[in-house]
Amino acid sequence: MGILYIILSAALPLTAAAAPAELPKAERSARLKAPSSESGRSPLSERARNLGILIGRFPPGPYDAITDVKGVKVGHLTLSSGEGALIPGKGPVRTGVTVVVPADGDLWNSKVFAGSFVLNGNGEAAGLMWIQESGILETPIALTNTLSVGAAQQGLVEAALRAHPAIGISDDTLTPVVIECDDGSLNDIRGRHVKPEHVLEALDAASSGPVAEGAVGAGTGMSSYDFKGGIGTASRVLPKESGGYTVGILLNANHGGRASLRVKGAPVGAEIQDLMPVSHQDGSIIAVVATDAPLDSRQLSRLAKRAMLGVFRTGAVAYHGSGDLALAFSTANRVPHHPKERMLRLEVLSDFHLDDLFEAASDAAEEAVFNALLAAKTTVGRDGNTAYALPHDRLKSILRKYRVIE
Repeated sequence: MGILYIILSAALPLTAAAAPAELPKAERSARLKAPSSESGRSPLSERARNLGILIGRFPPGPYDAITDVKGVKVGHLTLSSGEGALIPGKGPVRTGVTVVVPADGDLWNSKVFAGSFVLNGNGEAAGLMWIQESGILETPIALTNTLSVGAAQQGLVEAALRAHPAIGISDDTLTPVVIECDDGSLNDIRGRHVKPEHVLEALDAASSGPVAEGAVGAGTGMSSYDFKGGIGTASRVLPKESGGYTVGILLNANHGGRASLRVKGAPVGAEIQDLMPVSHQDGSIIAVVATDAPLDSRQLSRLAKRAMLGVFRTGAVAYHGSGDLALAFSTANRVPHHPKERMLRLEVLSDFHLDDLFEAASDAAEEAVFNALLAAKTTVGRDGNTAYALPHDRLKSILRKYRVIE
């Protein structure tokens, strides 16, 4: 039978309770409904900055997370159940959904500017075409596994229809944004265990503040550099003379080969040759970039590109089979759904003052990859396939050897 796990505190163990009665028996699972809080991490987990891995010259925000951008919220819903041999449609299940709510208020009637960058397009990003065409974001962003994109879309649509009864009748229809990574090496991906109601639960759980990382939500079944990967986040705050803006990153790390992993130049992957999975897959990495700087869609696409530069400083290659995508949005300007006035009056930062934002996005993305690796715990999935956690003690030894940390 399934077990409901709710992480109460970073210092407390998991507490068990019965599975929710309202779920059909076939859908009961060991579920980690991870809120956006420090409690989503293992009591023994460490983040990059705690280890002395300091990236770039700008400081992080209070939470060193995407939620340092005011109004941004994150919610996770994790599904984990079963063990042993794969029975397609039954399990084992190692998957979930993560949602990013871009701004306070009614996003449908008061949209935000957005842009994107696709480095390698072996993946699905529902709603991306409309963002590229219109330059706006009008729904939360959902991250999940490849074969659950449709279910996540349905969940976002259901949330919008509940909030806006006129949609599809006297109002427009919406194009929800869902981006995927393949968790099939650990998860019964054919079972499509993520359901629309799980997206609604993740939206209900979305909050500001610290963000759970590692094997939570959409990151539950993900691997990175042949270690256990998943959700990572970080932020940077520019100095007042550069505008004082905040840039936050949340990414789902499911990419990279072991040999190419580098931490501030140290060849960590080459130094750790054991703890390998049974098989390697090219995977994907999805980065969501948030900022309160007043940028338009074109500038946000440029910002998204710089976030991927940070990812690739960790050793990513953008393999043929990898989906490497960044989506960026700004909370600074709101775009009315049906404006009465002919002209929109906006503030937009000059291109000649973008460099510090570019640097901040790159640095935060690099750190977010390391935070994902450090937070993730060893996970055994279907057929006994195991994604091993990056061993912290060995990482520290390697970083000392190459004088990255003291």
